[in-house]
Amino acid sequence: MPSLMLLVHIINSGLVLHSYESKHRIATFFANVAHETGFFCYIEEINGALHNYCDESNTQYPCNPDKKYYGRGPLQLTWNYNYGAAGNSIGFDGLNSLETVATYPVISFKAALWLWMTNVHQVLNQGFGTTIRAINGAIECNGGNPGAVQSRIQYYNQYCNQLGVAPGDNLSC
Repeated sequence: MPSLMLLVHIINSGLVLHSYESKHRIATFFANVAHETGFFCYIEEINGALHNYCDESNTQYPCNPDKKYYGRGPLQLTWNYNYGAAGNSIGFDGLNSLETVATYPVISFKAALWLWMTNVHQVLNQGFGTTIRAINGAIECNGGNPGAVQSRIQYYNQYCNQLGVAPGDNLSC
């Protein structure tokens, strides 16, 4: 496991990490990223090109028929509407140059943080399980993929242990 304290130091230079809540948030973020990337090994969804995450009913961010909106980045950004909105927010062409999320580390992490702040941040105080639901609820929760849920929980417990905080309640979705 990479040194958690080194990673925390690098990405949180402006945050106070001494609070119990901050340590839980760091553990939650890294647990989900570790799971999504196969413990920091994959920047693109395994077999992602086989999937077509295109919501054709979304007219604000229409799909480019030549692109596949599968998972890329530390939190595996998916779907045309997420790529489009993330691109608008952080400054890349999310509908036509979505490969940027996998090939440029700064954009990759900005996309992950955009997804985190847009979909996950507001449920952090409800327990780790709600973050799983916010990221991949329909796919993993309610028996959808119990192995994936357990993987996330295992990473979360490991990071909480490294940071010296108890995992708390509501670990599963």
